[in-house]
Amino acid sequence: MLLLEELQSSSDATLSAIAKKSIKEVSYHTRFSSDWIRRLGDGTEESHNKIQTAINDLWTFTDELFHQTDADKTMVAEGIGVDSTKLKEAFYKKVNSILEESTLQTPNLQYFQKGGKNGIHSEHMGYILSEMQFMQRAYPNMNW
Repeated sequence: MLLLEELQSSSDATLSAIAKKSIKEVSYHTRFSSDWIRRLGDGTEESHNKIQTAINDLWTFTDELFHQTDADKTMVAEGIGVDSTKLKEAFYKKVNSILEESTLQTPNLQYFQKGGKNGIHSEHMGYILSEMQFMQRAYPNMNW
């Protein structure tokens, strides 16, 4: 949501228009997912433990949202992209607020996963890509 809010000011008219149109949809999904985190965190002991485990497992990937590649820096310099490093504080403030309301703990990590924006991924990515590429591989050169 924070990224789309900033992209509305992009010098690229198409990107700006997409961001403006997407805000309503992303706002809905933000509210929906936040509500579920609250329900699960404040729910049964089992639901609380499961959502906390999921948050703990995925937290290591959050910091990379704010890493910039050379391409990102170029896009910012040209007024097209967004300096994601400036969104970090607001992002963590919002997420930490939701977790606190949900009686969940924010993971305290010293190490965060990095390298994904440079093509360095865990073995899990192979399975995800394989699933996503199934249709194109099953029906090569198909027009949609």
